[in-house]
Amino acid sequence: MKNTASGLTLYTFAMSHYSEKIRWTLDHSHIPYREVCMTPVFHMLPALRMGKQGQTTLPILQTPRTAIQNSPRILDWLIDNYGPLDILPAEHLQAVRDIEQRFDAIGKDVARFLYANSFGKADEHILKLWTDHASAPQAAFLRLAYPIVRWGFRRKLHITAKRADLALQRITREINWLDTQLADGRFYLVNNRFSAADITVAALLAPIACPAQHPVYGEPLFAASMADAIQPWRDRKALQWVRHMYDLHRGEFTGGAFSPQSDRLRA
Repeated sequence: MKNTASGLTLYTFAMSHYSEKIRWTLDHSHIPYREVCMTPVFHMLPALRMGKQGQTTLPILQTPRTAIQNSPRILDWLIDNYGPLDILPAEHLQAVRDIEQRFDAIGKDVARFLYANSFGKADEHILKLWTDHASAPQAAFLRLAYPIVRWGFRRKLHITAKRADLALQRITREINWLDTQLADGRFYLVNNRFSAADITVAALLAPIACPAQHPVYGEPLFAASMADAIQPWRDRKALQWVRHMYDLHRGEFTGGAFSPQSDRLRA
C-alpha cells in the first residue's frame, strides 16, 4: 500500500447502503479507520462543512489532509493513496467502476422504495435507528419532531406513489441485469475475483435482500416490515447472490455502527 498512516475517520448513517459500501471496502482492505455514525438532521451542518460541496450526503472520509464526500470519490482517493487494492485491480478497474456506477445510480431508488414501504409500518424501528447514536437532547428533538422530519424526508427523496413505482421499475431492471450476469454460472462479477463491483452491488441491494449479517436490514423487525414489498424479488437468483456475498465476505458485521464503541479505531 502506498499510504499506511492511520488518521482516517468515516462518517456514516446507520441505514446508508453507500456507507456500508465504503465500510466494507475499508474492512476488507484492512485499512484502519475510526467510524462515527451520525444522527439524521444533525448531520447536515457538519457534512456541509467537511464536504465543501454544498451537499449533506454521507459517507464522508476525513483524512489528515482533506475530507472526501461520496463513495465513488472515496474509492478514487483510496486507489491513489492505498493502492494497489485487490478489490480494485488496475487491469480490470474500468469494468469494476462501470458496475459500481451502474448500481450507485439506483441508490436513491432503493432508499425511496425502502422509506416508501417503511414509513407508517416501522416508524418506531426507524426512529430507534435514527437516535441510537444521538445525544439525549438530539434524541428528544427527533422523537418530538419525527412527523415533521418524516415529512421532510418524503420531500427530499420525492416519495410519492408515482416515484415509488418508478423506483420499483428501476430496481427490477438492475435485478434482471444481475440475474443475466449470473446465468452463465459465474460467482463474481469481474474476472472471477471478489472486487469492489461485488461489494457495491451487494451493499446497494442489501435493503432488499435483507442479509442476516446486516445489523439493520437483517433484523427480523425490518424484514417483517418489508416482507410484502420485497416478495416479488425474494427468491430471485440475484438476491440469493447478495446473501451469499454477505455469507462469504462480510461474516460478522465489523463496521461498528451499532457498537457502544462505534467511534473506535477499526483495523
